[in-house]
Parts: sequence; C-alpha cells; structure tokens
Amino acid sequence: MVPEHPDAPGGETTALALKILVAGGFGVGKTTLVGAVSEIRPLRTEEMLSEAGQLVDDTGGVDQKVTTTVAMDFGRITIRSGLSLYLFGTPGQDRFWFLWDELAQGALGAVVLADTRRLEDCFPAVDYFEHRDIPFVVAVNCFAGARRHESQDVCRALDLDAGTPVVLCDARERDSGKEVLIRLVEYAGRRHTARLLDSVG
Repeated sequence: MVPEHPDAPGGETTALALKILVAGGFGVGKTTLVGAVSEIRPLRTEEMLSEAGQLVDDTGGVDQKVTTTVAMDFGRITIRSGLSLYLFGTPGQDRFWFLWDELAQGALGAVVLADTRRLEDCFPAVDYFEHRDIPFVVAVNCFAGARRHESQDVCRALDLDAGTPVVLCDARERDSGKEVLIRLVEYAGRRHTARLLDSVG
C-alpha cells in the first residue's frame, strides 16, 4: 500500500494506491480487462505473434489472436475517493515467467482470469499465488459461445483453498471488471486483517 499524498495538510485522509496483478493464461483477456477498467490510457507492451513464437506458445483455442503481451499491461482505476488501484497485467506465456516475481513485489492481491474452455491454462497462476500466500480471486471471463459453469463448479475444478472467491465477469465491460476488483480488495482486506490479528494474538 503506497500513500499517494503523504504530506496531506489539515489531517486529510491520505490517499492510498494499491497494486493489483491481473494474471492468467495466454489469450484469456488480461489486456482487455485492464483496458476496459482503466481511467487512464493503458500502457501496453504488445507485439505481433511471430512464427518463431508459435513454436513455443500454445495458441490452441485462441487462433484469432495476433498479438501478445511481452512485459506487462498497466492501468489505473479509482474505486472511491482516496483509493486507487494500479493494475499490472502479467504476460501469459511460460517464457515470460521470470517477470512475475518483479511484478508481484508489493502487490495487495491478484485477479486470475480463467476461460472454462481452457481452464488448465490458469493452473500456473493459481499455484503461483497460493504458494506465495498472495490473496487472489478467480474471475471467469464469460466468452460468447462458451458453456456457463457455476462458481462452485469452477472452485472444485481448480481445487481452490476454502474461501477463495470465484466470480463471473465480462472482461470487456468496465462495470463487470470493476466489480471483480472490488471483490478482490474486500477479500484481500479480510485476509490481511486476519493475519494482523494472528500476529498480535
């Protein structure tokens, strides 16, 4: 948590800027989500897919995708007065995993985007955040034509820890994406409060 205005005069509430990661498999909608909710022009590090990249990247199920994130996406959204979220979209391919540790530094939590047609693509992100005890929510991006699954079914399929939220969303819609982020902040807040109470108990 980073104070945006540490020297605010007159006892005003210091504005908080929270770092959030947006993760998931290749082509699941991370860049779309960051772009949809960001109130600033999002920073994107997309490059055209190359023939060489096709030899190492699994593009099954996303045959129409022609670009890929090679470093990160970045956006910002104000949730309410005094609370902003800085969004960092991670690259989805295995060959860019070395960037994740840097991006995860100081993160309050993460959104793991999932596509039920390729649910196994989000396993690495789920494992990453579980092993590092970083709070996360799973946001099922409801693609047109994809079979709808209930949240509890996705939870069981991913073998999530008890209490990990699973929400349905449309990564293209700002309100839908914002609701996912609010759920994450609420969940991460509860987790951090519980840890604090455990440390002083």
